[in-house]
Amino acid sequence: MSTASYLPPLDKLLTLGDARPTLRRWPDYSQYGLAPEHVPDLIRMATDEELYQANSQSSEVWAPVHAWRALGQLRAGSAAEPLTHLFHLIDDNHDEMISDELPQVFGLIGAGAIPALTAYLEDVSHGPYARHASSRGLLEIARRQPEARAECVAIVMRQLERYAENDEALNAFLIGTLLDLKAVESAPVMERAFAAGRVELAVAGDWEEVQIELGLKQKRDTPARNYVAESLGPELGAKLKALAERVQVVEPPPPPRKSEAKKRDKRKQQEPRGKKKRK
Repeated sequence: MSTASYLPPLDKLLTLGDARPTLRRWPDYSQYGLAPEHVPDLIRMATDEELYQANSQSSEVWAPVHAWRALGQLRAGSAAEPLTHLFHLIDDNHDEMISDELPQVFGLIGAGAIPALTAYLEDVSHGPYARHASSRGLLEIARRQPEARAECVAIVMRQLERYAENDEALNAFLIGTLLDLKAVESAPVMERAFAAGRVELAVAGDWEEVQIELGLKQKRDTPARNYVAESLGPELGAKLKALAERVQVVEPPPPPRKSEAKKRDKRKQQEPRGKKKRK
């Protein structure tokens, strides 16, 4: 693979190597001399298929990650639309680095990324996890720019209003995004989606859980259910329940500090990038 087309200072990103967030924080990429005039080449690097297919043990395979982080730090609005083209790798290759980091990049880019994210979210040709990532990009923009919150909430609500045609998992993801946005105003459309049976309960929980999280209800009227176990089928679900009952109860550690919003997606340890994609 040729990397000669990346001239200084971009060539430095080819040598930085492992970019997993479990190993280090994002560096300040301006220290490498990257500036607004490098945005076009950073976009090219962030979307370079050859780099994605590089040897999983090489430093070059991580260059796209460093490039998209740099684009976020540079608030590169022109990168928004090209970067959405990477979302399909979440559904196609289970690429968790893209799922975890690109929403943060869009949050850094800011409101200028809203049109590209909206167009992607509304395109039914994309997979549910990819579209979910675009809604998380809107969430991150709203977190960093409170003045954009109303617009971001309205976009996610508008997509949830199409619950009858949406994938049930996508509806659950959209509800999760609205919960993280504390969008109490979205409760009526959420209720309609649940009433129509168009929400994946193993992802979102049920309407009572959502009402409690929104502060609209104090406690459940019905017994709580383990929808994850139920989704596995009666035999496997029963085994899971029996195993849980056999686990010794121990005193839990002190609770961690609450994050600014409840995370709906559990993060997993990242596997190496490259030809052997993350599973």
